[in-house]
Amino acid sequence: MCGRFAMNKETDDLIQEYVARGGDFHDWRPRYNIAPTDTVPVIREHDGERRLAGVRWGIVPPSSPTFGGGKPIINARIETVTKNKLFATPFAEHPCIVPALGYYEWRATPDGKQPYFVHAPEGDMAMAGIIRPWFDRAAAQKAEQEGEEIDPWLLSMAVITLDAHVAPGEVHDRMPAFLSRDAIDEWLGGELDPDDRVNLLQLTSLEVADRLEYHPVSRDVNSVRNEGPHLVEPIEETPQPALF
Repeated sequence: MCGRFAMNKETDDLIQEYVARGGDFHDWRPRYNIAPTDTVPVIREHDGERRLAGVRWGIVPPSSPTFGGGKPIINARIETVTKNKLFATPFAEHPCIVPALGYYEWRATPDGKQPYFVHAPEGDMAMAGIIRPWFDRAAAQKAEQEGEEIDPWLLSMAVITLDAHVAPGEVHDRMPAFLSRDAIDEWLGGELDPDDRVNLLQLTSLEVADRLEYHPVSRDVNSVRNEGPHLVEPIEETPQPALF
């Protein structure tokens, strides 16, 4: 999976459908070129309630001196997610849903990389993610010195990926792990062990992937500075010369 996706009004409908009680992130808006390190809304269970949270896309390791820096860790491979020290605890304890209208992938062509928009025909999808909390020691120390009360925990996330060869067209060799609507409660709940979580994602991803559609889109999406609904609109694909 490449590192871009989109969210629009249909995404908001998905958020409203699966959030039982508000949340602590109110600054989100439709976006069509979401990139690593951006703050995005995710759905999670917290203190027994389903909530909306704003998290950084790209997991920040607990040893990092700052919340960011370095190459963002935006994906977690399902094949190793239960064994990787950075992902194992978040996978077991902090699952989330990353609502999306769809995501982008690129194919190499003789005249450069051509982006495609991958989406579900029903208009929205629930990607499986994991959250890693990061403790802001500097902010906590400052608050203690000044007698203030703050939440020193910042949240970052990664999207789980798996082999994409089950998806029609195989635009890329990896794709996000998806959740069907009837699997969301099970995924967000805390009753599954890690192996059962893997099995759930493999099954629901196959179900969703079987319905995926894709089409070529403007190369404007190649720059993170470009934004707007035109980025997901289909364009006529340029015929490529025969190789032989």
